[in-house]
Amino acid sequence: MTLVRIVVMLVALVISAAASAQAAPKPLFASSDVLRLAIRGPITQIAREAERSRAPRDAVLTVQGQETLAIQLSPRGITRLRRETCQFPPLRLRFKSPPGPGSPFAGQKQLKLVTHCRPAASFQQYLLLEYSAYRLYNQLTPASFRARLAMIDYVDEDGRPITTRLGFFLEDIDDVAARNAMRRAATGERIVLSQLSPANGARVAIFEYMVGNRDWSIRAAPPGEACCHNAPLIARAGAAGDFVPVPYDFDFSGLVDAPYAVAPDGTSVVKRRYQGFCAHNADALALAAKLRSQRAALLAVLNEVPLAEPARRRAAAYLGGFFSDIADDRKVAAKLFASCWK
Repeated sequence: MTLVRIVVMLVALVISAAASAQAAPKPLFASSDVLRLAIRGPITQIAREAERSRAPRDAVLTVQGQETLAIQLSPRGITRLRRETCQFPPLRLRFKSPPGPGSPFAGQKQLKLVTHCRPAASFQQYLLLEYSAYRLYNQLTPASFRARLAMIDYVDEDGRPITTRLGFFLEDIDDVAARNAMRRAATGERIVLSQLSPANGARVAIFEYMVGNRDWSIRAAPPGEACCHNAPLIARAGAAGDFVPVPYDFDFSGLVDAPYAVAPDGTSVVKRRYQGFCAHNADALALAAKLRSQRAALLAVLNEVPLAEPARRRAAAYLGGFFSDIADDRKVAAKLFASCWK
């Protein structure tokens, strides 16, 4: 074997190893086991003042049997910040110092935590259904947010137990990009249709139709924000187009059917409406055909989530309605493409 060939092989191995490392998720999202945690801090004050103050407050995160981490907690979100919607807001955690290499939080600087919203047991099921939506999209593409369930003991700063509820952490968009050898795309409030590849646009639109979500856009964002609404964009370094939307925030979907959720037109969120672009119909048709062959695998995702049986059955039936709508090309055209965006 010549020296040149040896060098070429070594370079290839280094590139392959770098690509593997780049594709690996950080420890928190490398497992689907439910974490057991405690968060101690001014929880009651944060919840009471969430609608009018997002000020970060010092708190402590304890990983059962492992470590204690100093953090800052702040409420986040829009709709779920309102007291009439949620008595307990979604949270943002910022680590005051880097977690150690053996920590499940190694490599994390800040994280979004999706919480239980209200104390009723039914809201645990809504949370698990939203978590299921992330797991379903993970089946379609690695360019998706990973989520990690945790059972969390919330304790006020005086040591008084408040509640124990499930929540889930959401992967940072920069980590999603890094796993896919991409970066966060720099955009204004809007992009043009040509900046989306048809395959990427069709995938998001078909998926959002699957879960019955209409609270999103892959071309525009609310005033003053970077594109896009509930679907930030990632792209390959140096790429001017071919943006990849990464959807999130599914509590307004028909799959979840939260009691506070209303579709943009004021109708029930369980009523599906396709919001894809007509220019992407050929790719949407191809993806629908592929999903028909993946029906069993997608429905099996619901069995991997600790849902109560009534919620699991309802979710399976709701997804069954989607598969009925895409049963063949004719149905896809009639049920979905009739409302595509010109």
